[in-house]
Amino acid sequence: MATTPQASPGYSKTITSQIYSASPNSNKSPVAPAPPTISSGAPRFPPPILQQDQIPSHSVKNPTMLSPPNGVKTGSPIPHMSTPPGPPVFALPIRPAAVPFRTSPATPQPVAFSSGSSLPTSSSPQFSNGSVELQQQLPSAIEESVPDGDSPCVLFSAHKVLKHKKQANVPSLGFGVLVSPGRDTSPGPQVIQRDPHRCHNCGAYSSLYSNILTGSGQWQCVICRNLNGSEGEYIASSKEELRSFPELSSPLVDFIQTGNKRPSFVPVTDSRTSAPVVLVIDECLDEPHLQHLQSSLHAFVDSLPPTTRIGILVYGRTVSVYDFSEESIASSDVIPGGSSPTQETLKSLIYGTGIYLSPMHASKEVAHLLFSSLRPYKLNVPEASRDRCLGTAVEVALAIIQGPSADMSRGVVKRPGGNSRIIVCAGGPNTYGPGSVPHSYTHPNYPHKEKAALKWMECLGREAHQHNTVVDILCAGTCPVRVPVLQHLAKASGGVLVLHDDFGEAFGVNLQRASTRAAGSHGLLEIRCSDDILVTQVVGPGEETHIDTHATFKNDISLCIQMLSVEETQCFLISMENKHDIKSDFVFFQFAIQYSNVFQADIARVISMRLPTVDSVSAYLQSVQDEVAAVLIAKRTLMQAKCNSDAIDMRTTLDERVKDIALKFGSQVPKSKLYRFPKEISLLPELLFHLRRGPLLGSIVGHEDERSVLRNLFLNASFDLSLRMVAPRCLMRREGGTFEELPAYDLAMQSDTAVVLDHGTDVFIWLGAELAADKGRSAAALAACRTLAEELTELRFPAPRILAFKEGSSQARYFVSRLIPAHKDPPYEQEARFPQLRTLTIEQRTKLKSSFIHFDDPSFCEWIQSLKVVPPEPS
Repeated sequence: MATTPQASPGYSKTITSQIYSASPNSNKSPVAPAPPTISSGAPRFPPPILQQDQIPSHSVKNPTMLSPPNGVKTGSPIPHMSTPPGPPVFALPIRPAAVPFRTSPATPQPVAFSSGSSLPTSSSPQFSNGSVELQQQLPSAIEESVPDGDSPCVLFSAHKVLKHKKQANVPSLGFGVLVSPGRDTSPGPQVIQRDPHRCHNCGAYSSLYSNILTGSGQWQCVICRNLNGSEGEYIASSKEELRSFPELSSPLVDFIQTGNKRPSFVPVTDSRTSAPVVLVIDECLDEPHLQHLQSSLHAFVDSLPPTTRIGILVYGRTVSVYDFSEESIASSDVIPGGSSPTQETLKSLIYGTGIYLSPMHASKEVAHLLFSSLRPYKLNVPEASRDRCLGTAVEVALAIIQGPSADMSRGVVKRPGGNSRIIVCAGGPNTYGPGSVPHSYTHPNYPHKEKAALKWMECLGREAHQHNTVVDILCAGTCPVRVPVLQHLAKASGGVLVLHDDFGEAFGVNLQRASTRAAGSHGLLEIRCSDDILVTQVVGPGEETHIDTHATFKNDISLCIQMLSVEETQCFLISMENKHDIKSDFVFFQFAIQYSNVFQADIARVISMRLPTVDSVSAYLQSVQDEVAAVLIAKRTLMQAKCNSDAIDMRTTLDERVKDIALKFGSQVPKSKLYRFPKEISLLPELLFHLRRGPLLGSIVGHEDERSVLRNLFLNASFDLSLRMVAPRCLMRREGGTFEELPAYDLAMQSDTAVVLDHGTDVFIWLGAELAADKGRSAAALAACRTLAEELTELRFPAPRILAFKEGSSQARYFVSRLIPAHKDPPYEQEARFPQLRTLTIEQRTKLKSSFIHFDDPSFCEWIQSLKVVPPEPS
């Protein structure tokens, strides 16, 4: 399914999500993402383009914290941060930015799911049952003062919609929404333990925007304007009485489904029903790598809850399935890895006397013993050429998780709560057995074998998904792992592939966070919009599906997406257009998510949103959320950057996009051919400049495997993580222990300071030469910066690398390459965009200027001027 609707040349359509961010001196208040919604009933929308590629993350609840690098935003926007980000409480306060610079709340970032398909969309049918005329006669369930477009799980790129189709559908800017279905919210959503009221015509849910006839209890659907009955539930003497219904007073509600197939159902999770975690470990490691891996594995089992069931498999040329029934020795059953295991082999394993899944409270000591028994690879064979039957090992792990069938065990097999997890710890490529590729790229039949391996791995991933099992692949070391092959397995199952430098600290943290990510299963996302709006593309961890609901809903035109898993860190980007000129004052959106949570409860989460429509382009631009729009554009762009040559082409596309926005929405400079970029969205071009030169599209990342992993992570990441991956966040440590947020310019590289740069998947700590020379101050500054970095990324998944280095060291290039080289700009431009310079003495500024090395990389002002566009004034 890889068809994309036609769009203007040079631009692709995708989805964006809204996030909540705070910026001083800004009259824009980006909407905080709202909790996800679930709806029952099959949707059929104008078939949009669905594309997947993403990663999950946890959310941090702290309304007044700095935008945490872990990527979750909650609470209300804050322009000035005087308290540390997220839990735990940080002792070093953070000062407000010296320049009006938008900050974003933090939330843990999601990691990986993925599947990328693109589906054409068609216009939805128009229908009317004669009830439209009643619209003016029916009282709304709520007052008109209810905020529009305000929800923590849903972030629109603009809080208003242009009425005129030609203006609204300018592809260079675009309109869309970022939806985070599994995002945690504080306070939590309203919970309703009954079936929802749904429109008999289109399947939409009653909401706070529905018009209600209080005498009869009838309600009017905001999507199709059909009049529906409520079985008398909405009969009320006044509007105030209607407020007692959560769905009529809150934009986000969770329905606990009572009509499920399990009578007298009570949500429970225990050692028998909790989802197991199976470790699949590469045994072809050299001693240094193995020692680090063993340390990470020992820490991992110590961190698991006592009721978590764990399984351990080791693979090389064979698959060893460890038996927990032996308490004093490491015992395993061995299966050949050259081919897929037969049913007889699996049956003898599963119905044998061994215990392959065991709760931690009963098996922790055995697990430690098993990890200690691992031995380094002894043969004199290069890392890339060692036989690894990863595909067979995952097949065996799936069989162990599924266990005996109900008829064979003569009992009831309990469904585990949420998704089970297989975590692969890999140090090299899959080179033996099914799904394998040759050791060397020079193999004469390599392209054919790789194609066959990709197909086999994708089928295995889909099989895992069908059995509610997520496969996460954590790779480490310097050996190439053939990322495209392993990515297909992780992506199709709803898991994530992460690369690490080694099996040390970052790997161990990700191992723990991968196992604790709460994952719902059987997820279904339904998207419904007013008839004026057309969904053109969806990007996220899911696939379009078609469910026939015509027997229940006559004109269900919703777009329905089957989610690979339901996790906090996931995000869907939904691109939209106007079908025609809009005549109404509002357009409505409803997002419904149906899933089973980790406690086996069936949830239907419903998020209802309303946006006003406007004629004025200026009013529309003022409502645009620069950061959300930047993430939207970035995800659209990355969908097309599938290789290095594509990435180079996309840089040119970004240039054309910025020029087109200035041409369509900006103003021409008098007596000149130059156009001024619109001041209402002054932050947008700088964010796109960061995207253009950063690791996603720039040349910072050297290997194509790394770029591929970052791309897949970004396309599925939450808004917060996505924003940090696009534009780094720069925090300078000041005297007194406070941190000041500054624009990510190289002017922050002042020798007497320490700087923390958060770029999503990497966090850098830079110590100036003067500071580093004072060992006492240097140690204190480094400790404070590291503490801040760890707190900012506490819940982020995957956990970023945290690298510290001194000014002038070889590693400092990682830091310098991610900062905009503003030292090349004239002094007045520097002071306007980096006001902190005004606090420096003449000597300090002279020393700073002399510390820079000349290179050809343009500054932001030089770049935008090269496009014949006048840069906007700093906001």
